[in-house]
Amino acid sequence: MKFGVFIFATDLAMDPADLAVAAEERGFESLFVPEHVHMPVDRETQFPRSEDGSLPEEYRRIHDPFVALGAAAGATSTIRLGTGICLVTEHEPIALAKQIASLDMISGGRFDFGIGAGWLAEEMEPFGVRFQDRWKVTEQRIAAMKEMWTQEEAEYHSEFVDIPKTYVIPKPVQSPNPPILIGAGSKWARQRVVDWADGWLPNITAPGFVERGIQDIQSRAHEAGRDFDEISINVFGGDDDQIAEYERMGVDRLIFRLPHADADEVVPELDRLAALIA
Repeated sequence: MKFGVFIFATDLAMDPADLAVAAEERGFESLFVPEHVHMPVDRETQFPRSEDGSLPEEYRRIHDPFVALGAAAGATSTIRLGTGICLVTEHEPIALAKQIASLDMISGGRFDFGIGAGWLAEEMEPFGVRFQDRWKVTEQRIAAMKEMWTQEEAEYHSEFVDIPKTYVIPKPVQSPNPPILIGAGSKWARQRVVDWADGWLPNITAPGFVERGIQDIQSRAHEAGRDFDEISINVFGGDDDQIAEYERMGVDRLIFRLPHADADEVVPELDRLAALIA
């Protein structure tokens, strides 16, 4: 099992390039950062992870993940760099395909594309995406980007995406594309993993939930005629006292959440986790 770390990369947290160097030096396999392009002041949607629906401050201050990971790529040589997660509903697909291909090339093929459709309706609506359409939009944009990553002259036409024949270069180093990891936990998300993604990246970390999810994906892969071994299982924000349990059930990567803090607090936690996984 591989071990990664995750941080809310903001103006108040440890610099992402410095963190990537520190994590790489301590033997961590990957670094993931999240995305919220903006955060509406007025919203009816409640934050699902707090009792009163209030939003933690770090959600309003996040760096652009591709800028942060680009800086991290330039400062490191081996650690993998991922979005945890990119909100595909908030990106035009031609520009996003270009960003990802460029980052994958600059990093030497070290990018993992963790994605989601978003939970906050008011966040995606300014981008012209209705909440009820979010997964259709996401799936079609991913399909369009796959065309742009693999075809010299790419085009794609669907309900929500209309791209005439065009050149989008460079292409990613990883073939046919950087791993696409779906950051959602529902049964529908697990079917999408089997249908068009490369891995599962749930942020629900309870071992029982993860194990049932793995079994469900394995069953769905068998029904679809897909090799389950091609699908990576990633636990996002997992508990460090359950490492043996995750390993027993066949998790491929465990990603620890680091505190939203500066280096004085983050580096000691990196050291603690590095000793734990050693």
